[in-house]
Amino acid sequence: MVRVTTTDRRGVLRAGAGLVAGGALAAGCSTTGAAPSATASSASAAESPPAGTPQAAPTPRPFPRQPAQITHGPRDRPRVALTFHGQGDPGIARSLLTEAEKHGARLTVLAVGTWLDQYPQLARRILDGGHDLGNHTQHHVAVNAMAEADARAEITGCADRLERLTGSIGTWFRPSRAPTASSLVQRLARAAGYPHVLSYDVDSLDHTRPGAPAVTRKVLAEVRNGSVVSLHFGYPDTVTALPDVLTELDRRGLHAVTTTELLS
Repeated sequence: MVRVTTTDRRGVLRAGAGLVAGGALAAGCSTTGAAPSATASSASAAESPPAGTPQAAPTPRPFPRQPAQITHGPRDRPRVALTFHGQGDPGIARSLLTEAEKHGARLTVLAVGTWLDQYPQLARRILDGGHDLGNHTQHHVAVNAMAEADARAEITGCADRLERLTGSIGTWFRPSRAPTASSLVQRLARAAGYPHVLSYDVDSLDHTRPGAPAVTRKVLAEVRNGSVVSLHFGYPDTVTALPDVLTELDRRGLHAVTTTELLS
């Protein structure tokens, strides 16, 4: 098989940036801490290469037009994305993934690069469970406040680790320690291969440790069609709250899907 280089992958993702419209919406954030589906070939069987011919990786299909900074998905479909900042106790991370899978839910994990360095096996665990895996900077610092070279290193450092572990930089980037990205960070993320910055419209505030009932109430009071919910690995309250959240989402007919599915 022909090996697709990092440059090739990022070039494919950057090509999708031509579809991006500018604009950002404010949202809350905490201070803690899969590529689009391939297009089907249009070639007929007669045009297929001989057996054994090396094949290039399929070109990802760009998402429908989305703003450069995404806070939610379509409001006319009963889908929501539960997104998790990937950092903290790996046991809690596994428990959250397992609980979601029991309910038929799929999550989006924005991983911190140093966390992936500590627990590299979790990258494959996330993807094998059918979840999205993306970039939440290398060190989970205040990336919007950094000089350009340092901010670039934070984004590309995590992207490089994702690529080394999974063969992809992931589809989604979320800035660390800020609900939305500055214009500089948006530009740097796009240059690194992320056409869209993923924000959210529902902040669970689980990182403030308010207790599981409060996390559940906060999410369920605000979630609606198309919502992107911010949650975190690393907090036991979130593990306790997740079954009740998923059960109520099911009762309302809201399907917890990956961000890729939410926007596709």
